[in-house]
Amino acid sequence: MKRARAVTIAAFVALPGGAAAFAGDPVPAGAPRMTIARVQYDGGGDWYANPSSLPNLLEAIGERTTLEVERTEARVTLLDDRLWDYPFLHITGHGNLKLSDAEVVRLRDYLLRGGFLHVSDNYGLDESFRREIRRVFPDRALVDVPLSHPVYHIVYDFPKGLPKIHEHDGEPARGFGIFVGERLAVFYDHESDLGNGWEDTTVYHDPPALHEAALRMGVNLFVYAVTSRPVS
Repeated sequence: MKRARAVTIAAFVALPGGAAAFAGDPVPAGAPRMTIARVQYDGGGDWYANPSSLPNLLEAIGERTTLEVERTEARVTLLDDRLWDYPFLHITGHGNLKLSDAEVVRLRDYLLRGGFLHVSDNYGLDESFRREIRRVFPDRALVDVPLSHPVYHIVYDFPKGLPKIHEHDGEPARGFGIFVGERLAVFYDHESDLGNGWEDTTVYHDPPALHEAALRMGVNLFVYAVTSRPVS
């Protein structure tokens, strides 16, 4: 990986009521600060896994970019009215993910309107995630995200694609995605486990290089998510 590019970002951020702002602009009183929203889901999977991961990633985003982010994650269900306040949703866990019919419709609407979903397979989520995302987008396949895509280069260069953080089944790490037009709306890290890599280093005792690689990829994902949102 090359050193990070200097990042000065005019990032579009959706605000309640359809207003728009850019990173660095004054934030209207009462508007939510930009952050990552962890999705609470049904089905039995531990949606709350990796508790130190998102705070660590948000700290890295705040220190390494000009984006003014809240250092605390949000927690939402897909039917929460606050869902529209957040440009970046995160799903992780081990085990089963199950969406209601209403949640399928809401997630599809959120993604079609410019939202971004990152799913990190914390070993055991793969089968149920693939099943549920087919319900969300029966007409759009999960495909390998090309190595030329900005998500691998926007801040930090990953010329070989997604970094391999944890072993899982020993297969290569792969970044899958779903596109809405030319915009990447869903990014699924498979056989990588970025969420584990973002955790405090005392949790899994990952080598510093792996922890850093995971954080860098997370910064890329967030920066891409907030800068690729369509301006309405």
